Amino acid sequence: MPALVPKKIFFTRGLGRGKSQLQSFEEALRDASIAQYNLSGISSIFPPNCEIVPATDGISLLSDGQILFTVLARNSSNELNRMLSAAVGYAIPKDRNKWGYLSEHHSFGETEKVAGYFAEKLAAEMLASTMGLIDKLTWDSRKEEYVLEDKILTTGNICSTGVVTEAGEWTTVVAAAVLIV
Repeated sequence: MPALVPKKIFFTRGLGRGKSQLQSFEEALRDASIAQYNLSGISSIFPPNCEIVPATDGISLLSDGQILFTVLARNSSNELNRMLSAAVGYAIPKDRNKWGYLSEHHSFGETEKVAGYFAEKLAAEMLASTMGLIDKLTWDSRKEEYVLEDKILTTGNICSTGVVTEAGEWTTVVAAAVLIV
């Protein structure tokens, strides 16, 4: 059997509200345009030579009901005024023949920027630790990404943040990396 190494990846996010946690999750998946697929959770490896494509391009390659490999961050609450976030970060090595990392982060009380950067930092730290260079990892405020000498090509994140606005109503946020074989 040939190896299932994804060739493309896209990032998406969504927010949903509903009378039940499941309904709000479904609405968040719809908002992220991935509700019509069978999502299969995977761990945190960004495949070698995998191309990041816009979500609209990635979705155009899919068929309804298809099994999708995803790194999915998800958070839900029905506590009035509760802020919740779900983020996926990524770190890609400069040598594209090597793998990178994807990370998930779910939190309460963090803004989109804070939660997103935390997920991005997690992915960058995982990549740096594999290279034995964790102490060399720095934040480049000009580029707004983590750098590791000349070893990291890029880092980034996608985050969804929401606030529970009605008593008794569930709010769910999702962020996903969708890998296409």
